[in-house]
Amino acid sequence: MKKITLSRNLAFLRREHHYSQEEIAEKIGVTRQSIAKWENGESLPDIINCDAIANLFDVSLDNLIHYDQQENALPIPPKGKHMFGTVALGKDGTVRLPEKAINMVNMKKGDMFLILGDENPESIGIALVPVEFFTAITQNILDGGKELKK
Repeated sequence: MKKITLSRNLAFLRREHHYSQEEIAEKIGVTRQSIAKWENGESLPDIINCDAIANLFDVSLDNLIHYDQQENALPIPPKGKHMFGTVALGKDGTVRLPEKAINMVNMKKGDMFLILGDENPESIGIALVPVEFFTAITQNILDGGKELKK
C-alpha cells in the first residue's frame, strides 16, 4: 500500500511541477531509471532520497509517503499546510471540525475564535483565528508595529 501511495505522489508532484524524470533525477542525484522505478512501484527510494524528494517539492516527508490523494480526493498539500477532508454544514448551521484539525491547533472547549470571511471569487472562504492572536496583532498595530511576542 505505501509503495503505491509514494509512487502516485511522486508521479503527481513531478507532473504538477512540470519536471521530467530526468530533471528530478538530476536535482536529487539519482538516475532517471530510479525515478521511473519509484513511480512505477518497482522499488522504493531510501529515506535520504525520500527526504530530498519531499524538500524538492516542499511537502512533508510524512505526506510524501502516507498521503493518499485518492482517499482524500485532494492533491498532496504543501509542507505546513493541511487538508482535513470535507465537512457538511448541519441543518442548524453548524460545522463539525475534524478531530485531526482540532488536535493540530490544540483547540479546547471554550476557546474563542474570530471568524473571518473573504468573498473574492479567487480566494473565497472562511478562516478561524484565535481571539488572542487577533488581539495581539491589533495591539501591535496600535503600538506602532513593534515585534509580536511569541
